[in-house]
Amino acid sequence: MLQHTARASRITIGVGLLIVGGILSLPLVPGPGLLVMLGGLTVLSGEFEWARRLRDRMRHTFHRVTGRAHHGG
Repeated sequence: MLQHTARASRITIGVGLLIVGGILSLPLVPGPGLLVMLGGLTVLSGEFEWARRLRDRMRHTFHRVTGRAHHGG
């Protein structure tokens, strides 16, 4: 029972962060909104494969745009 509660909490937090990040991105100031969305995807990536793939794609794009080399896995 505790395991299901913890999983539901992680999913709720992750979805909440995605929604807040989407709202923060609306006024065309994507900096904080995208960071919050990345946090939500990081939380959800522990539960869902689609979130892990999207998180990795966002990280790759971030590193490509900023010119940083990706270190770590």
